[in-house]
Order: sequence, then structure tokens, then C-alpha cells
Amino acid sequence: MSIDLTETSITEAVQRTFDGAEDERVKELFICLVQHLHDFTREVRLTGAEWFKVMDFLERVGKICNPTRQEYVLLSDILGLSVLVDLIHHPGIGSVTDSTLLGPFYVEGRPTAENGSDISGGVAGTPLFFNGRVLDPEGNPVAGARVDTWHSDGEGFYDVQMPERLHGRLAMRALLTTDDEGRFWYRSVAPRYYPVPTDGPCGEILRAANRSPMRPEHLHFWLHAEGFEPLITMLVRRDDPYVDRDAVFGVRRSLVVDFVQRGAGETAPDGTRMDEPFQTVERTFVLARTERALPH
Repeated sequence: MSIDLTETSITEAVQRTFDGAEDERVKELFICLVQHLHDFTREVRLTGAEWFKVMDFLERVGKICNPTRQEYVLLSDILGLSVLVDLIHHPGIGSVTDSTLLGPFYVEGRPTAENGSDISGGVAGTPLFFNGRVLDPEGNPVAGARVDTWHSDGEGFYDVQMPERLHGRLAMRALLTTDDEGRFWYRSVAPRYYPVPTDGPCGEILRAANRSPMRPEHLHFWLHAEGFEPLITMLVRRDDPYVDRDAVFGVRRSLVVDFVQRGAGETAPDGTRMDEPFQTVERTFVLARTERALPH
């Protein structure tokens, strides 16, 4: 180890400690991280008091995390890092549906549902009927694709945010499978725009920057099919007041769709004669083939 280090020489000294890393990617990542972190510290002339404040902030981010609240994911989201990673690897080329954030409310072990099911879990709200289709890049249906979907209720809350009200049940989420035509469909309740959690450390950043915490109304999807790249995406309501100022930068123009308002007395897509207003959403998703499944 070097001694008598200076403000500039310490960077190389720290970087050299990774020379023995057996994994070349690990070595590359940490050498680059040290370089940028030290450059940032020198550029802003970080003070000791500020450094202690950063350490306290990161500690509090960790302490507030739990199985249904991932503050580090939220931190990545509000700083644009989550979307940047996605944009680097999924720049949106050709006819393939654009990807976007997974978000913090995806849950494993969600219920499996048949097409046409009501996945609302009994949550009250404006009925929503969704009809989707999954295609390959050539326009052929993808049968047997597994489609995760989840969303908030009409007040902007996800099931995991209201365990007492739902008695621990999951709601407004399900795993569906496309039919031979690549179709999947379900009934639920219409979601609503909502704020990201602001009662933790990330809320301090938003308030300090005088930033809105709001996310526009949207539906989440995670699609898997044999021979295709997984697709994590969402659909955003076109006339939502926050569509152009998402707190986590997740909106892409190609994913903005119409949530069509229908009146009482009209017939729903599943043939039900509705005695109350309802909404309908339709969307076709196009999956990218994996490299090993590309046509020769």
C-alpha cells in the first residue's frame, strides 16, 4: 500500500488494489467506479460534514428497506439510473415493444389466472377490461407466452401497501398465458396516478429539489416466452396529468395508450352488459427473439 498519498495519487493507489481480481469484469467495474467517485469528490470539494451526511443517508435508506419497500430501488429510480441501464441495453429499435422499469411493486408468487378472469381481488373501483396480444417481430402470434400484470387501485395504492385492508391477500395482479392466437385478456379495476413513497430518505431528495413525486396512471407487464427475450414494460394513460413528468423517468412515448371511457349500458369486451361506467385498454406487444432463436 502507498503511504504519504496526495489528493490525486490516492485514486491510483485504490485502483491498484483490484489488480488481483480474478473476474475481469469485477476489476473493470471497480476501477472505473473509484475513478468517477474520486473525480466527483474532487470536483465538488466534498466536506467532512457532507460526507457524514451521505453516510447517514445511505444507512437510513438501508434501514427502511423491507420485503415490500425497496428504498434503494427507489433511489436508483429517482436518480434516473434504473432507466439509464434499461436504455443502454434496450434502446428501442425496430418493431419490438419498448421496455421500461420493473418498479418496486412486482411480487413473486402472484396468483395464476385464466384469460377473462377478474384479477381485481375484490377491490372496489371503476371496472377496467384489458385485451392484449403477443406477436413475434414478423407479426405471428406467440402462443403460450406467460404474462405477469400488476397495477394500483383507483386511489393509487398497490395491494402490498394495504395489507391490513386486504388481510394479506394479493390483488390487481396475476400471471396469465396467451392462447393460440397470442391473446390474453382480463378484468380488473382502473388504476390511478400516485406519488412514490416520500416518507423515507428518498423523499428528502425530492423535497430538497422541489420535485414532484408523482407517477402517471399505468399498467405493468412482464412477458416471458420460449425463444424470446423477456420484456418488462408498462402502458401509461395518454391523458394523465403526469404523463410528461414521471418522477422516475419511466414513460416512453410508444407506451402511451388510450384508456377508453365507456358509459353505463354499453357492452364490455367480454360481452357483459355493464350497468356502470367502465374503461377499456388494448395493446399488442412484440417480443424480440433471443440470439439463439434468430432465423438464419
